Amino acid sequence: MIKVLRHGKSLEMGAMVGIDPASDGLARADRLGVPTTAGGVDGLIAMPGFADIRLVFDATSASAHEVNARALAPYGKRLVDLTPAAIGPFVVPAVNLDDHVDAPNLNMVTCGGQATIPVVAAVASVAAVPYAEIVASIASRSAGPGTRANIDEFTRTTAAAIESVGGAGRGKAVIILNPAEPPLIMRDTVFCLVDAPDPDVHGGIVAAVERMVADVAAYVPGYRLKRPVQITAVDDRRATHQVSVFLEVEGAAHYLPAYAGNLDIMTSAALRVGERIAELT
Repeated sequence: MIKVLRHGKSLEMGAMVGIDPASDGLARADRLGVPTTAGGVDGLIAMPGFADIRLVFDATSASAHEVNARALAPYGKRLVDLTPAAIGPFVVPAVNLDDHVDAPNLNMVTCGGQATIPVVAAVASVAAVPYAEIVASIASRSAGPGTRANIDEFTRTTAAAIESVGGAGRGKAVIILNPAEPPLIMRDTVFCLVDAPDPDVHGGIVAAVERMVADVAAYVPGYRLKRPVQITAVDDRRATHQVSVFLEVEGAAHYLPAYAGNLDIMTSAALRVGERIAELT
């Protein structure tokens, strides 16, 4: 809601939907003049302005999104799914947004997926990637009930998207909830195995990753390389190398804390998708 109100060029808020009448989010929406309901998806459907709403962002949980998608299906609403439910096609704006912009339900994978899959795709655009592994480390304070309930879905959905969107032959995803105080900014590590013995290919990989990081930073300003891309030999006989990319995602702190880069990258990517849908419809 805050991002749409601050930065939305083609979108306007039709409603803010929750399930807790006492939530701070609904109270803030009300103060900002946004229509609200604490009745969940059924409350949304019953709202007077429901017919005018064309796009719904769902930031609940994987299981809740399945219920919400079924409830909204008869009404022809477009859905942008910020949960790892994986009902619709995986969408990472910097990689494949225009391939799926017409889909009725677009899945934003996961926070770790949005941060790392662009890097895997960049490496795969230069050299074959038989295996890619990502580790997403987020502050424990930024992991709400939905995130904690969806750990299994996170690993499965992210791994699948590393393969289908990132282009890796096999993908693996790990998430770490870091309890450190003060809370740490989101960190993501990407490891790709490549068969790339030629130093010129190494330079191409580094350039592709740097370009992709800039592309993502265009809609997630706090997204950046933490250190230079590293390429090291793993097996000289097979000319196998490991590409290691270390990322940091700082939140914009529009509403959520700056350390919650995991939440900011999801809402920023979803806003990018929503704006693109609005531009084309």
